Amino acid sequence: MTGRDGRIRVAVVGTGGIATGSHLPTVQAHRDRVELVAAVDVDPSRVAQFCARADITAGYTEVDEMLAAQRPDLVHVCTPPAEHIGQLESILAAGSWAWVEKPPCRTLAEFDRITAAEQASGAYASVVFQHRFGSAGMHAADLIAAGELGRPLVAQCTTAWYRPPAYFTVPWRGSWASEGGGPTMGHGIHQMDLLLTLLGPWEEVTAMAGRLDRDVETEDVSLALVRFTNGALASVTNSILSPREESYLRIDLSDATVELTHLYGYRDSDWTYTAAPHVPEQRRQRWRTPTPDVPSSHAAQFPLLLAALRAGTRPPASGAGVRSTLELVTALYQSALTGRAVRRTELVPQNPFYHALHGDTAGWAPARSTA
Repeated sequence: MTGRDGRIRVAVVGTGGIATGSHLPTVQAHRDRVELVAAVDVDPSRVAQFCARADITAGYTEVDEMLAAQRPDLVHVCTPPAEHIGQLESILAAGSWAWVEKPPCRTLAEFDRITAAEQASGAYASVVFQHRFGSAGMHAADLIAAGELGRPLVAQCTTAWYRPPAYFTVPWRGSWASEGGGPTMGHGIHQMDLLLTLLGPWEEVTAMAGRLDRDVETEDVSLALVRFTNGALASVTNSILSPREESYLRIDLSDATVELTHLYGYRDSDWTYTAAPHVPEQRRQRWRTPTPDVPSSHAAQFPLLLAALRAGTRPPASGAGVRSTLELVTALYQSALTGRAVRRTELVPQNPFYHALHGDTAGWAPARSTA
């Protein structure tokens, strides 16, 4: 399906800030391998501005029209979460691959529809989980997987961000229907995905959530305790009420403490390793991240996606690995809203939280219309 010059044909759906600020520069940095051929937005003036900025002429207001006319190899999906499932099903049915912004969908039920669409078409949908792909994060994952740092014991995972009340005046923010959830789903999911990438499968969650200061349907803060299959225990905080913003990850293993402090993306220098007293210096030297320093970013993940597309193999940040992160998010909401511990094995279609993260819980679920 590639173009006549061998480049991968790319389209962008949704031409707002994330498309112009992250996706467009990433595509333009790979002009030798990628050709941007089209853009889609429901706002004709906005898509026209994006096309002018990207130096392309094919602007559309309908995804299906663009797919039929352009037949792209890869579609970047940069729309609000509620739009993702329908757009992804159309993209995959057309035989195009997708690279979708987080969260990829609002529920496990929707994610399983994406899986079914992949199986029917042979195409794949990958998620923008760029924190997995910075050089320091990938190196830490390799060290932990190899047992180089000892056995994982205790972890802290904090997303402490600040979103003022004005942030939620945008109509699609702060509601279950449009976003699926609050900061647990829409903000902290990046750091939690990195936590799972480093520590592996989880088994049980105990959580709390609150609406403490923002006029939203969803939560504005959540706290959780997570038990991992390897026995490690982790605390997780997701907040958009924190004036001093920070993203923080700490993992204490039997031979070392690994720490990451950053905000919206990290470099190698944001990671530190503290050795236990018994670890010899020669071993500590192996913990240093090899060059080059690749920041966690769209640009770090994109080449791996392109390589998978060329090879026709499942791309990173797709399939079961992404579902595990959405399962953790779902269990966190279920525990917080029901007041009990939730095991991963409970997340089945018969569970109301599989279909909506509020689980139709009184006091949290949207009011039903009586009209």
